Amino acid sequence: MFLPMENLSHIYFTKFQYCSYAPHVRSCKPNTDGISSFEDLLANIVLRVSVWVMAFITCFGNLLVIGMRSLIRAENNLHAACIKVLCCADCLMGVYLFFVGVFDVKFRGQYNRNALLWMESVECRTIGFLAMLSSEVSVLLLTYLTLEKFLVIVFPFSNLRPGKLQTGVVLASIWLLGFIIAAVPLMNEDVFGNYYGRNGVCFPLHSDRQENPTAKGYSTGIFLGLNLVAFLVIVFSYSSMFFSIYKTGINATDLRSRLHKDVAVANRFFFIVFSDALCWIPIFLVKILSLLKVEIPGTISSWVVIFILPINSALNPILYTLTTSFFREQVELLLCRWQRRHILKKDRKSLTSSTIFMETARPPCYQQPGYFQRVSLNGADPRYA
Repeated sequence: MFLPMENLSHIYFTKFQYCSYAPHVRSCKPNTDGISSFEDLLANIVLRVSVWVMAFITCFGNLLVIGMRSLIRAENNLHAACIKVLCCADCLMGVYLFFVGVFDVKFRGQYNRNALLWMESVECRTIGFLAMLSSEVSVLLLTYLTLEKFLVIVFPFSNLRPGKLQTGVVLASIWLLGFIIAAVPLMNEDVFGNYYGRNGVCFPLHSDRQENPTAKGYSTGIFLGLNLVAFLVIVFSYSSMFFSIYKTGINATDLRSRLHKDVAVANRFFFIVFSDALCWIPIFLVKILSLLKVEIPGTISSWVVIFILPINSALNPILYTLTTSFFREQVELLLCRWQRRHILKKDRKSLTSSTIFMETARPPCYQQPGYFQRVSLNGADPRYA
């Protein structure tokens, strides 16, 4: 309809994406939806840089933890398996951000000509599916890990700890549920419309008042229903765990040692809950405001998807592995062994005839460190200390 209108110089649409229907028009408004611009998939230079930084941090951190947990002896194999599965789910968020960056580079300078084709493409739906899968599997796994800790710390003498078979069934069920949640909108396009292709980054926040009612209701049910319940369960469980540890500390005889351990556990619990809150509360607010028919600027959606949503995926490896005392001790022991081998090999080369020097040249970490003798809290599994 617009192509024959060669002299058309200005045009105004209700949606930015419609500008691709009239690429020859000199001035088309609106020229951005807050996420994408007339020229670029990511309108802001900060977003273009940040998407690569967040993708690298998320992928590198989770792959590092998977590798380290595969090399280092685990204190609890089932717990280690859960953490590695969590890292796999979080790594998918990094893959999603990586592909957003790749397609941003691909469409640089000519996004208006490709906007509709991109949002309706298989590639857009695929990366949107990956982001949704990563998000939901991560939330469900965090909830499961929290409940497992809750049972161990608050009810230390109960026999409610899952075995190998139960853990395998739970992990498989979580992945299956996450896959179903992400795949349902793709199964019936007549009902959900283009669920993942509502914006250039292909993530279904559905905060626009003009969205498909079914798609908007489904998105609200996931983010403001399932995820909000999971967040409240995590907050309640960690509060109960800390209260239980605090009560145990009051009754302990060695108050100074117990207080030090309680503070360490409280700090770790705080950062776990804080990272969850930092990630999900802004999303909850966006969904609540959209239900109240408040217009949500597209700029907010772009910052939520690029910065806020990946926070958990980037921080989970640090919070659930790198900050644990057992993991740090194992890494230190591994470094000590490597240092010992390096020094002995060097001594062998330089002083092959001197056995006395080799005996005295052993590094101080030759013996097993004394801090490996740990005291568990409240009779709980020491991995939660």
